[in-house]
Amino acid sequence: MEEHSGRTEQAGRGDRGDAEYRVEELATATGVGVDTIRFYQGRGLLDPPERRGRVAWYGEAHAERLRRIRKLQSQGFTLAQIRRVLVEPEPEASPEPLLAALVDAGVGTRTLTLDELSAEARVPKVLIRGAIDAGLIEPLSLDGEERFSESDLEMVRVGLSLLEAGFPLPQLLQEAVRHAEHMQETCDAAIELFDAHIRKQGPAAGDMEAITAIFQRLFPLATRLVAVHFQRTLVTRALRRLQGTEEADAFQAALSALETARLEVDVAWR
Repeated sequence: MEEHSGRTEQAGRGDRGDAEYRVEELATATGVGVDTIRFYQGRGLLDPPERRGRVAWYGEAHAERLRRIRKLQSQGFTLAQIRRVLVEPEPEASPEPLLAALVDAGVGTRTLTLDELSAEARVPKVLIRGAIDAGLIEPLSLDGEERFSESDLEMVRVGLSLLEAGFPLPQLLQEAVRHAEHMQETCDAAIELFDAHIRKQGPAAGDMEAITAIFQRLFPLATRLVAVHFQRTLVTRALRRLQGTEEADAFQAALSALETARLEVDVAWR
């Protein structure tokens, strides 16, 4: 009886142009699983439904939000990035141009399953799981399935190369976690600076096209700045430690062979 009554009410409201869905119907309409819909609600990515009696009703706004989340995830955005774009945007500005710039900057145009990531990187799944547990890799969630970006693939390949060079896995993971924690803090601070002085103030404030152009110019510069600073610091401190030893000459020769005096950084994968 309740089912019949609910569908009659849905039909009546549909006549007024307001599509309504029960959660199972919303899942069918958007291709997003019921459990995933509830997960998004718990993460604040999806507004709660309207409850009438014991029935929860979702509207077209919910359906559109789910479609946008799914599209952004397929492009490689994490849920944290999606929340920042969809839930916390500037009310007077559309984020679409900046979103496109983020995708172009290398967030990723495809995603991989764990099996595909393992096969393409030639890394056992157990090692990838270790990187996930350590917080070094953050898998996406597409309809409840873990997916990985091309950036994850590149990081796994680089990590494997370091292991093959002789670095012990436990110590390498420990240092990688420390680096990731500091890098997250640095990136958050950089985002706050961009928000405060580019998006919200200055001549480009409120103009998403201008903001996007600035982002496209600053992104590779910021990436190179961080990488060059790391290289310079690593070289300087290594030479300081090796100063006066036989290894110093060998290390300096290796640097000369690599022509690292200019500290060129290959960030083509970005």
